[in-house]
Amino acid sequence: MSKIAVIAHDNFKPNLLDFLKEKKSWFFGREIVATGKTAEFIEAGGLNMPFIHVNKGCDGGYLQITEMIKNGEVGIVFFFRDATIIQPYHDDIIKLLNSCDLENIPLSTNQAGAELLIIGKIRMEVSEKAQSKLNSNI
Repeated sequence: MSKIAVIAHDNFKPNLLDFLKEKKSWFFGREIVATGKTAEFIEAGGLNMPFIHVNKGCDGGYLQITEMIKNGEVGIVFFFRDATIIQPYHDDIIKLLNSCDLENIPLSTNQAGAELLIIGKIRMEVSEKAQSKLNSNI
């Protein structure tokens, strides 16, 4: 599986940390990329998981993840964002969200959607394993 991007605006970083702790078994062993401040917050929160750090969002981190999406390196994006704020680099955020749409990458912008995305991915993984097993028995 390709990398998973995790990003959170400042006031949603605690929510993302709690979510990652709760779903740690699902994230375990997967490559996770995070913008600078998000990665630092999660690591400081005691989540003992390796992260690939890119720049802070305001320093081009959103654009780095956008490029990774376009290059087929990122397959899922969890972006716990605050839709009520407009940052000076808001265009970078829009590019990231649009790249998910254009490249058909699952994107969740809140915890409820993230829960459903993981449930869906688990079901897909189980189905793929069953199909593979069935094909190998033919």
